[in-house]
Amino acid sequence: MIGLIKEHLEKIQKSGKTICVGLVGVGQMGTDIISQTKMMNGIKVVAAADVEIERVFRAYQIAGYDVNDVEYASNHRMAHVIYNSGKIVAASDYRIVTDLPGIDAIIEATGNPEIGACVALRSLWKGKHVVMVNAEADATVGPILKLYADTKGKIYTLGAGDEPAAIKELVDLVSALGLEIVAVGKGKNNPLDRSATPDRVKEEALQRGLSPYMLTEFIDGTKTMIEMAIVSNATGLIPDIRGMHGPCISTFEIKNVFSLKKDGGILNRLGVVDYIIGDLAPGVFVVATTSHPRIRQCLKLRSMGEGPNYVFIRPFHLASMEVPLSVALAVLYNYPTLSPGKRLVSEVMCVAKCDLLPGMYLDRIGGFTHYGIIDKFDIATSENALPIGLAEGAMVKKKIAKGEIIRYEDVVLPDKNIVKIRKIQDKFMKKEMSEQEAMNELENIAESL
Repeated sequence: MIGLIKEHLEKIQKSGKTICVGLVGVGQMGTDIISQTKMMNGIKVVAAADVEIERVFRAYQIAGYDVNDVEYASNHRMAHVIYNSGKIVAASDYRIVTDLPGIDAIIEATGNPEIGACVALRSLWKGKHVVMVNAEADATVGPILKLYADTKGKIYTLGAGDEPAAIKELVDLVSALGLEIVAVGKGKNNPLDRSATPDRVKEEALQRGLSPYMLTEFIDGTKTMIEMAIVSNATGLIPDIRGMHGPCISTFEIKNVFSLKKDGGILNRLGVVDYIIGDLAPGVFVVATTSHPRIRQCLKLRSMGEGPNYVFIRPFHLASMEVPLSVALAVLYNYPTLSPGKRLVSEVMCVAKCDLLPGMYLDRIGGFTHYGIIDKFDIATSENALPIGLAEGAMVKKKIAKGEIIRYEDVVLPDKNIVKIRKIQDKFMKKEMSEQEAMNELENIAESL
């Protein structure tokens, strides 16, 4: 498929045409995407929005564009004039980008669940494909956004390059070959510390060019929980236990550790999502098995080991660098890189990071008040657990001890669009709302944004 995309983009370039992309969120990832598309044939980020508008201009300069190639648009009319003149549109209001005619696809790269849900919904309403680099939003309302995209004849997909999409590549490979999946997962970049906070990691974050909140989300495990929930929701694979196992092991040990307990491993069942802390980061893995004697012989001859488990590894993921490939896949072939099913399989629940008292407000993901932990959706629902993407801005109603699951009844939710969208998704999944009723409700929200 990559070869087909490469050839197709070259043909587009030679024809003088371009896949026109809009970008919302021009932080580290967004800057990378602008730089990457600058190097590619047949695709260009023609409009970008960020609440800190100087980020947009700086990103295009870093990418190698002339400063005069980019102009600021404060409203839709100005954006049309700038775009029609052949220049790049810079905006602080995401709607200027999502609503701009001529754009084929929108990349959402803010990492903010509320903004991500709004951008995706508005973009689909305006008839554009959506490529999400916002795992937090997808893990919360991905299924209903995917269903809405289907009704619009558009693609809603996670972007290539991050661990979930890299895992899906390996899942597709072994599944197509008829092998049985034992476990899939990623290498975690940092030792797990559930108590990590932005102030404690600030110095390291600055050294690595990251936001302290982003680094905290990595260290406290929330990002890993979200990423593996996305894989679960796209493949049907499930977490074996709450929070997954996350053993500290080497790549060499993966195929033996991720086997059933009766065979000396740690698993209660086959077909699970998990992660390791060890030498695999930033790679991903799939453990698969087969009972066919000839295929086992073939795998042994290919240096895959004696079996019965075999580990398939992608030792890297290029994150934002690969995202434009998902745009091309959506626009050229109407095909998603990675999308959730119609219902959640796994949920990432909020857990109190410290003792929470009435009147306190939950802060953003990767903050001081809570972290995320994965479990099967049905279990999370039975406990009325608060999804991670709805937490920010919620007011605590009762004392919640450190380490306790935060439940819906424990907080007053903020008046946010992602909360409204999630309620629609929940009602649809419980069959309390028909598909048409759900789509009508989403239309109303999209129009009001």
